[in-house]
Amino acid sequence: MTTVAGPAAATAEANALPRTRTKSRTKSRNRNQGIRTGLSALVIVLWCLLPFYWMVVTSFRDVGYTFETTPVPTHFTWDNYVTAFSTQLGNHLGQALLNSLFIGVCVTIIALAVGTFASYALARLDFKFKGIVLGIILGASMFPGVALITPLFQLFTNIGWMGTYQALIIPEISFVLPLTVYTLTSFFREMPWDLEEAARIDGCTRAQAFRRIILPLAAPAVFTTAILAFISSWNEYLISSQLSSDATQPVTVAIASFAGSQPHQEPYTAVMAAGTIVTVPLVILVLIFQRRIVAGLTAGGVKG
Repeated sequence: MTTVAGPAAATAEANALPRTRTKSRTKSRNRNQGIRTGLSALVIVLWCLLPFYWMVVTSFRDVGYTFETTPVPTHFTWDNYVTAFSTQLGNHLGQALLNSLFIGVCVTIIALAVGTFASYALARLDFKFKGIVLGIILGASMFPGVALITPLFQLFTNIGWMGTYQALIIPEISFVLPLTVYTLTSFFREMPWDLEEAARIDGCTRAQAFRRIILPLAAPAVFTTAILAFISSWNEYLISSQLSSDATQPVTVAIASFAGSQPHQEPYTAVMAAGTIVTVPLVILVLIFQRRIVAGLTAGGVKG
């Protein structure tokens, strides 16, 4: 028994040694890969957040120390935020925030209402020239906005829409709608057909199956698209700078025309304060709904 077990044990120990080395190398490789991934993520986060951090620091800095290069907050003051909302200086940030909110909500609702049905038709229905239609929609998103300013200005002037909300909402829908259609089409295309067919067998019409089955399942993607559409509308500047008036201008245009507390002085600190006010809600929105955003962006990536 001893003579048999001895060689067997030695053989087992010899076979286990390469496995132990392999596992050790695998753990070391995974640890190094994790370190590289963490460092890469840290560099990206710092690259993206440092400008935002500097904007916040400058927004709380006294006007006399605007160009101080200290990376920590110094000469703390709230005057810049008071100046940003001061109507006596000609800054209408409060009204501009309401304008941007109204325009963004209208653009998001209309883009989702149209884009959801268009995406479902492009993904689930068979009709001629479907690929051409999708290509035209995607091509429209690549059209330069600066080329549209002159014809839109002339058109809205002729029909009396210059400076109105519809002059801002309609062009922004044309920019947001391709993004909506592209995102939702990829999601609907990957959704299992069996669910809709089962609903049709149970007596549902195509519209009922879409409303009761497909649309609830598409809620994460719709929610994600709504956030992206709202952010895109909220950040739009080029068209709004030419087609808006003092009563309808959004925050992006209002900040560009800011006046400071001192004459003949560029109000950098007040602009930074206004930028912080405009940016923080979007950051909070993304942080609160980050799980839904990630779920919506990845929901159509795996076939059911």
